[in-house]
Amino acid sequence: MLVRFFETLREFRIPVTLRELLDLQGALSKHLAFGSIDDFYLLARAVMVKDEKYYDRFDQAFGHFFEGLEKVAPDWFSKAIPEEWLRKEIEKNLSPEELAALEKRGSLEELMEEFRKRLEEQQGRHQGGNKWIGTGGTSPFGAYGAHPEGIRVGGESRNKSAVKVWQKREFRNLDDSEQLGSRNMQLALRRLRKFTRTGREDEFDLDGTIDSTAKNAGLLDIRMRPEESNQIKVLIFFDVGGSMDPYAALCEELFSAARHEFKHMEYYYFHNFIYENVWKDNRRRWDERTSTWDILNKYSSDYRVIFVGDAAMSPYEINSVGGSVEHYNEEPGAVWMQRLTDHFKKIVWLNPEPKKYWEGTISNKWTRQLIENQMYPLTIEGIEEAMRHLSR
Repeated sequence: MLVRFFETLREFRIPVTLRELLDLQGALSKHLAFGSIDDFYLLARAVMVKDEKYYDRFDQAFGHFFEGLEKVAPDWFSKAIPEEWLRKEIEKNLSPEELAALEKRGSLEELMEEFRKRLEEQQGRHQGGNKWIGTGGTSPFGAYGAHPEGIRVGGESRNKSAVKVWQKREFRNLDDSEQLGSRNMQLALRRLRKFTRTGREDEFDLDGTIDSTAKNAGLLDIRMRPEESNQIKVLIFFDVGGSMDPYAALCEELFSAARHEFKHMEYYYFHNFIYENVWKDNRRRWDERTSTWDILNKYSSDYRVIFVGDAAMSPYEINSVGGSVEHYNEEPGAVWMQRLTDHFKKIVWLNPEPKKYWEGTISNKWTRQLIENQMYPLTIEGIEEAMRHLSR
């Protein structure tokens, strides 16, 4: 099973090697995860994924591999099922090589014994309640339940309350390894550049070598010089979720192009408008946040700031206390945007919506006023124009 899981990760272009597979097998042999799909998910992700930018792909691969689990899981927890049937079900999911290895070490009997212990702990099939994995109820793990912050394992959404679903994430992080749909986007970003030579002398200097060789009576004198790199510092804020979902692929292209183009680039996420906190990981956006005050104190005023979003929201989210759709903001979003524009010298906003629709929302108009009308469409021409403004 682990080999098939490993192959699935590779199919989803997650760079895993046999080293990670062996590490996962070793961790499972020490019972670091047993009897819980959630424990296995966390263990497998920790062992197999070495870069957080692949977390979203891992979620997709995990959901694909374990699709259909909810159809059999609720019926496993029943003492009326004969042990021989259970044994056959376990054996059916093992390859001949895995089964032979287990039986040789006597591990299959240990597995059955552990399974019996689990059955002793859970009485019959789980339906309702707030602890066991099953269906209905308020348990945070299972399907068709009503837990306000649950994890749905398969099944269709009924109460719209799950915050973690294997097949469908609420928000997803942008992938900086996404292949560019058009190289023009990266070329457009190159209008924002300030090249200087820094670092070690590890680049061949052709002109310097010719001059030095000529001065050395024709004896070859190879010269090296520091590599030239773009020293512009960029800070990007991406709006995610909600009305931005249709533009996720376009934003990924921009994110990938920016990561390749700018050596000094930092990024954060927000939802609809800027408030007192932003975050780096959408999966942990409620637990691991960064204060906007910290942003103002950490990054110097020469950073070029780019907001990416459709600026489509309720006007209350910009000008009202408590106007945010996700939390109670003690200060209006406009106050925070004013602090950013006071601190950073150059700010632009890239909008993925066609420009002809901008006048249709009051929030778009107010956003443009706050950033001194430096809003540009998220097109090649729009990016070029925005970069020209930032480079002045």
